[in-house]
Amino acid sequence: MRYSEMFLPTVREAPSDAELISHQLMVRAGMIRKLTSGVYSWLPLGYRTLRKFEEIVRRQMNLSGAQEVFLPMVQPAELWQESGRWVYYGKELLRFRDRHDRECCLGPTHEEVITDLVRNEIKTYRQLPKNLYQIQTKFRDEIRPRFGVMRSREFGMKDAYSFDVDEAGSEISYRKMFEAYKRIFSRCGLNFRPVEADSGSIGGSYSHEFMVMADSGEDAVCYCGSCDYAANLEKAEIARPDVNVQDVEVPPMAEVHTPAVRTIEDVARFLDVKPSGVVKTLIFSADEVPVAVLVRGDHDVNEIKVKNYLHCGLVELADDETIKKVTGSVKGFAGAVGIKCRIIADFSLLEMGEMVMGANREDFHLRHIIPNRDFPLQEFADLRVVRDNDLCPRCGGKITIARGIEVGHVFKLGLKYSRAMRAVFLDKNGKEQFMYMGCYGIGIGRTVAATVEQNNDQDGIVWPVALAPYHVIITPVNVNEKQISDAAENLYRELIDRGVEVILDDRDERVGVKFKDADLIGIPWRVTIGPKRLAEGNVEIKRRCSGETKVIALNEAADFLNAEIITALS
Repeated sequence: MRYSEMFLPTVREAPSDAELISHQLMVRAGMIRKLTSGVYSWLPLGYRTLRKFEEIVRRQMNLSGAQEVFLPMVQPAELWQESGRWVYYGKELLRFRDRHDRECCLGPTHEEVITDLVRNEIKTYRQLPKNLYQIQTKFRDEIRPRFGVMRSREFGMKDAYSFDVDEAGSEISYRKMFEAYKRIFSRCGLNFRPVEADSGSIGGSYSHEFMVMADSGEDAVCYCGSCDYAANLEKAEIARPDVNVQDVEVPPMAEVHTPAVRTIEDVARFLDVKPSGVVKTLIFSADEVPVAVLVRGDHDVNEIKVKNYLHCGLVELADDETIKKVTGSVKGFAGAVGIKCRIIADFSLLEMGEMVMGANREDFHLRHIIPNRDFPLQEFADLRVVRDNDLCPRCGGKITIARGIEVGHVFKLGLKYSRAMRAVFLDKNGKEQFMYMGCYGIGIGRTVAATVEQNNDQDGIVWPVALAPYHVIITPVNVNEKQISDAAENLYRELIDRGVEVILDDRDERVGVKFKDADLIGIPWRVTIGPKRLAEGNVEIKRRCSGETKVIALNEAADFLNAEIITALS
């Protein structure tokens, strides 16, 4: 492609609303442009990269035995009502009515549509297993879209759905997708980790996220340095401690006046104890039923763990009226003694001796509290957020927390959708059985942005070869000198004949401007043709990722570049 003919509007300054380096560079490199909040146009350079990633995904899906379909983006409300997600999904589901006053939505995902398709077409176990996938546009009405295409409202996704006769078959399908995802992200040259994750609004019993490691990542990734355990912060487990708290004589429970003392730090300072000696009592509403959750003062409650432990649909902090009803006091002074609701304690309380907690009375706390002496406590669970250096639940090693960007998610759905929507088949005995399902998603544009986030320097993007929009850019120092221009033209045509994806920068610009643009858009190899080298019969070839420069004979340059690209892609 000739640079002079390209639609490639590079800019020197990043947009003011671009926080992440990927957002800044993708705008500056002429890859994307914002249309409205959370909605972006992909320009030619960006779209080439997008399509390259799609083809990597498509190849691995096909190799794994999945078959490509294309499903409607507009979905009828009836299907979502059937699955129970019409209300549960929340305001991210963009609902509307058509001219016949029928309720519809723009698809944020396609579990309902694919289940409807399969239940109408598959009748017997002989037609299973099946795995169907698509690469298609989704829409989720994010309340605060940000980070460019990393968290946008309209986005491209590869979503696949497996259907099996039983749990064992579903596990095989899940493992096939898990391994395919590993090959996809490895092929892109990404540093990534698969981590155990919560299934969220998609549902199901088991899932893994695929995280591209990046300091700017939104998500916290917890992993063990001694084994292969890894999970996101929502899912990361803490093993029940093997403790034997020594019996010591503890004074009777005592109420202490603590005026204007509300935070854990203030309470600890006022009573001259460590925050780890104070217990936070948080009142949650779990499907509108109040529950008290106790956690050590220097820890934080993980609401996802609370929700999963209670097996409920909705968990949120209780309102002031509920807190007053179960504690008899205003918010901020809750404690377990005398509370009128179910009590669950985090495992961290097993390691505590005497405790300090709220007295269920404004401006008062209790000291010298001992569970099962001063209040009943029999229910313990893993309810807190993991921290650096916590012990691994698998091997006892130390947990490290890093940042990552979620680019893929695989789910075991089990019977969640097939049971709700009656997706059944006849088994060998002619008896109806529900299909076991799995769901497997990859954010297409999100992965491209994550690649930029992980591969850049002070000059611009540094594309992995597999995703680079073009592999080579030829930079003649002066296009007005015929000898230089002819050499560039001949090399350009020779590379095209060999199938190399190449840009000829034929602009009448200063060479410094050309170099800056080449570095900004991140083309892996830059060929500079200047008068001094050309007089010797040579050209200069620079590799973008390392900065390494080689002087190569002009008549050998095409062979050299072709071999380099083949090696990088093999």
